[in-house]
Amino acid sequence: MSESLQELSDRLLRFAQERDWEQFHSPKNLSMALSAEAGELLEHFQWLNEEQSQHLDDDKKEAIALEMADIFIYLVRLAERLDINLLDAAWQKIAINEKRYPVEQVKGDARRAEEYS
Repeated sequence: MSESLQELSDRLLRFAQERDWEQFHSPKNLSMALSAEAGELLEHFQWLNEEQSQHLDDDKKEAIALEMADIFIYLVRLAERLDINLLDAAWQKIAINEKRYPVEQVKGDARRAEEYS
């Protein structure tokens, strides 16, 4: 992990350890919490049209930022518990997607990879 991401992971670990919450932070529980927080993020966009979702007021952006932070925190904790380097995994996934979705084949077309002939 990058130094700043590692520092965040270390701080989150200390936070959990100081509160004796490690017992609750199993990969299963963290992934469930992550999913719940993603649902809370979705609630902020429910019923908005595309235009509205791109022009949010400051209060709405702040609420969304805090939901995104919750998601990020649980993801970082999950990575720490499973000993996964998130940055390495992201770079690996980008390389995979570049092969699955070659520019000349998919530009301007948002179908799933298996839908291309």
